[in-house]
Amino acid sequence: MNELILHLGTNQGSRIRNLDLCQLLINQQIGFVESVSSDYETEAWGNTDQPSFINRALLLQCRLSPEKVLKKIHIIESKLGRIRKIKWGPRIIDIDIIFFGQQIIENPNLKIPHTELTNRNFVLIPLMDICPSFIHPILNKTVKDIYKVSKDTLKVEKIR
Repeated sequence: MNELILHLGTNQGSRIRNLDLCQLLINQQIGFVESVSSDYETEAWGNTDQPSFINRALLLQCRLSPEKVLKKIHIIESKLGRIRKIKWGPRIIDIDIIFFGQQIIENPNLKIPHTELTNRNFVLIPLMDICPSFIHPILNKTVKDIYKVSKDTLKVEKIR
């Protein structure tokens, strides 16, 4: 079994419902969800002229390869209505692989650990709910230590 940490985000439609349905599909198609963060609302990052996002992190156990997980993620996103148009644009659902155990993968289609996680408090704060002591396999620092030195200034507000 592999420990998989995912990050979910949505800023369209019924945002909590989007996250709940996405989590259900992940549990059915990718692996057993062991731990779920609180939900957090955050202003959009990157392309800021859009509604705020609600974000959630999941820790799960899975038997799939990272590449198979990515394929399943794309199927789930598509099933929920995701259309990829604009980088960092509005979306009904976004699922990112943050960590896959201690694996390091860098190819054109997949980068693990997620390359931007150190710059995004909307990812780090939910991660601190479920895995504050998880050690980043490249930086050799815990999620909590990475958050302590984050330069991201966007407000991340716990909503439930």
